[in-house]
Amino acid sequence: MPRKYRADQVGSLLRPQAVLDAHAAQREGKLSDAQVKEIEDKAILDAIAMQKAVGIDVISDGEIRRSGWSGDFQYAVSGFVAGAPALRLQWHDAATGEPVQMTPPAAPNTNPAGGQLIGNKLKQERPLTEHEAPFLKANAGGAPYKVTIPAASYITTRGFKPGVTDAAYPNRKAALDDVTAIIAAEVKRLAAEGVPYIQVDNPHYPDYIDAGRVEQMKAMGLDIAQTIQDDIDADNASIAGIDRNGSLVAMHFCRGNGGRGGWHTAGGYDAIAEQVFTQLKYDALLLEYDSDRAGGFEPLRFVPKGVVVVLGLITTKSGEMEKADDIVRRIEEASKFVDIDDLALSPQCGFASVAMGNPVTPEEQRKKLELVVEVARKVWE
Repeated sequence: MPRKYRADQVGSLLRPQAVLDAHAAQREGKLSDAQVKEIEDKAILDAIAMQKAVGIDVISDGEIRRSGWSGDFQYAVSGFVAGAPALRLQWHDAATGEPVQMTPPAAPNTNPAGGQLIGNKLKQERPLTEHEAPFLKANAGGAPYKVTIPAASYITTRGFKPGVTDAAYPNRKAALDDVTAIIAAEVKRLAAEGVPYIQVDNPHYPDYIDAGRVEQMKAMGLDIAQTIQDDIDADNASIAGIDRNGSLVAMHFCRGNGGRGGWHTAGGYDAIAEQVFTQLKYDALLLEYDSDRAGGFEPLRFVPKGVVVVLGLITTKSGEMEKADDIVRRIEEASKFVDIDDLALSPQCGFASVAMGNPVTPEEQRKKLELVVEVARKVWE
């Protein structure tokens, strides 16, 4: 049985200015890869030290080497081409909720072809996390650590586009199968290396909550019931066959965490809970519950007993601090639908899913992680 991490986190941390400057210089050809790695290494060591001081149960490298949380896939896999995605997301300002236009960050570690559309047969050129997992293992000092990778359903949904992808694949399912094979190989590799916590990020199930996006998918000719089942099967196949006693596998559901904390999905999990929660074969589900946009806890009744629900009750979208007693009360509310022994706590998402980060200071980031630890110790110890 995998270990339960009561004081969890999603993974990304604010990038120090030195890293942001180094990545900018790298794009301009002013710093070599080796020079940039040296700067990243120091920043990650500082991040590990901070997390250990805070007392969080599982260490992350902060995704500091990445320009964006999913960038490792495009960096390691060829077959992507530039172009506007078929599925359009309406982003909203974190503070006001008003619609905003999001501009993707410049990325030093993406495939030279650029873009995220699948336009050719996908081919893995190198391991997805070749620079991350070994460094964490060597420097975590024996502490549990996590490595994050994007979900197959995410890569396919954002990359599939009729008229572009069909140059390489006859349909969405065929592309999804190839993406799944790549993700599954990476999960097996990480498990074989002894990574204690493997997190699959941002499956696109929240897209099925948004009526507008559902209509967009229908307009692409997709059968919604079949497509969501294909995604569930793919995300399960991504983790099949690994030793769960050696590696915990978790999945984080994201509602949008773009630059400056923007979001794109509102609505409860009700529309997807029965089909998705009952079928996914993960040890833990990290679910965002930091605002009213997520709805109530009632859909959690569909999560099978023994699967840990990591409640994302502490926001990374602002520096305003939650009160410990309020968080405890919300955990008690959730325990009406999930046994308290199958609950844990984390921030709702990362602090910097993209390099520019959320509107939070390093000190506020630290205090929010400390709050996770404080409440977790109060509730479960």
